[in-house]
This record gives sequence, structure tokens and C-alpha cells, in this order.
Amino acid sequence: MKRTFLAFVLLAAPAFAQRAAYTPPRTPDGQPDIGGVWTNATITPLERPADLAGKQFFTKEEAAAYERKTAEQSNRDRRDGPADADVTRAYNEVWWDRGSKVVPSLRTSLIVDPPSGRLPALTPAAQEAARRRAEALQRPASGPEDRLIRERCIVGDNVGPPMMPSAYNNNFQIFQSANYVAILSEMMHDVRIIPIDGRAHLGSNLRSWLGDSRGRWDHNTLIVETTNFNGKISFRGSDENLRVVERFTRTAPDLILYEFRIEDPTAFTAPWSAEVPLRSTNGPIYEYACHEGNYGMIGLLSGARAQDTKK
Repeated sequence: MKRTFLAFVLLAAPAFAQRAAYTPPRTPDGQPDIGGVWTNATITPLERPADLAGKQFFTKEEAAAYERKTAEQSNRDRRDGPADADVTRAYNEVWWDRGSKVVPSLRTSLIVDPPSGRLPALTPAAQEAARRRAEALQRPASGPEDRLIRERCIVGDNVGPPMMPSAYNNNFQIFQSANYVAILSEMMHDVRIIPIDGRAHLGSNLRSWLGDSRGRWDHNTLIVETTNFNGKISFRGSDENLRVVERFTRTAPDLILYEFRIEDPTAFTAPWSAEVPLRSTNGPIYEYACHEGNYGMIGLLSGARAQDTKK
């Protein structure tokens, strides 16, 4: 009877207990090995949909139904709808790589805190900044500097930190050495170089697109703190005071639990946190050759000049 009860307890153990039981492989330097090619593709949304309010987890049956519904609604090869549907759906389905599954935990949102699964409200200053950004995009662009950063191919807005799932190019390759961890993003082929040798952050007067990252190992978890953002990329309404704390924990041979916490008191009325699984996938990562002089930007600016002539 005691053995039967013990087996039941182990099978019913919560996810964090199962995570703690896994012993990851080690690098030659003795660090937990998180290297390799990983994907964060998932159809689980960042925020919990309104029709799932109060429901933190799907059942397996509900998850399967949600996956089928999402596949049907997001299929870009559909031909129903108005006459311009084929154009507004942009690329054909073969080009998309958004994934087809919800996260393994069956959560209904990537956000785990607050429990509502919804983003905290923006501060009045952040709301005004968001309004100005949206208004600017409604005006014909005078030049590339008036368009979105991702349209200018300067940096992808999902490459991190934090690293977010997107419609495609959801792959990341992690490299490790004794003093650094490097993360290559498939989207716009950016590379984050993260010192893990105990050095201090740069001075607050030195700021960059992806911020200044510093990492350290806490047992089997890599903790990365990033500050010193230049504020030119707004993550869900963030500004230059954004602080991101990421945690990378290898929980299985083919899985890294990626967690991040967002703090930005001038943009959000409260901190918030999310979890995104990184699953092992086949490489290599091919170059995403986005450049500021691409045809898309030429088309955007030509369209703006055509609008100018109609005024």
C-alpha cells in the first residue's frame, strides 16, 4: 500500500517538482548546457482572450478544440470573404511558422502574473506615447525614419529581450563559453551577447536597441537582467526605463522553460511575468536578409508620395 501511494504522489507531482528532478548535461566549463537550436513557436496568446476570462488552463480536450479552431481561422489559403481577401491575407500559408499547438502546460495565456493573464494598464504617460505612435503611422511617411523599426530592418521586435513568439522566424540558437552566452535570433539575424563573468552593467548614459544584458547562473538556471534600453523600441508600451529579467532552465532534453518578468514603472502600473517554452528543433538557422533599402520600404514611401499628390 505504501509503495502504491508513493507512486501516486510522484505521478501527481506539480510541474515545478518535475522540473527540479531533471539534471541537464554540462558544458566543458561545467555550466548547465542550454546550447542548440530552439523554437518558441506556439499559438498560445500573450494575453488571455476575453472569452476565456477566469480560465487559467485548458483541459486536453479544450486545447485540441482551440488548436483546430485557430488553424481554421488563421489559414491564409482560405478564399472566403470579400474580393480583396487574398491580398489582405498576405503570404500563403506555407510561409507562416506560427506553430500549431498551445504550450505544454495548457495555459490559456503566456502571461502568468497577474493571474488574470492580462497586461497591467499603461500609465497615463505611456498611453499618450502610444497614441502619438499610432497617430504618426496614419500620416504619409516623409522618410524611413517615420516607419516602424521592424519595417526599416533595424531590429526585430520579437528577438528579445524578451524573446516572443511571432508569425514566423521563431528560431533561436544559443552558444555558450566560459564567460559569455550568445543568442542568435532567426528574425533579422540579431545576436545578443550576454556576459556571465560578473561584470557590472554599463553606465546609464550608454543605451542600445536591445539594452545591456548581464547574466549569472543560479544552480541550473541562467538568469539574465537587461537594462539601458534606448526606448526606441516599445514592447507592449514600454519605454527607456524597461527592465527585463529572464530565466532559462533546461527541464528536459528537448525543452527549456523560458520565463521573463517586465518592470517599467513609468510605462506599466504594475510588473508582469510570462512563460514561453523553448523546444529543440533542427538547424541550421538560415540568414533572414532584411535590409533597410528593401522593396517593401520603397513601396511604402512611393505610396506616401502618391498620397501627397492627392492632397
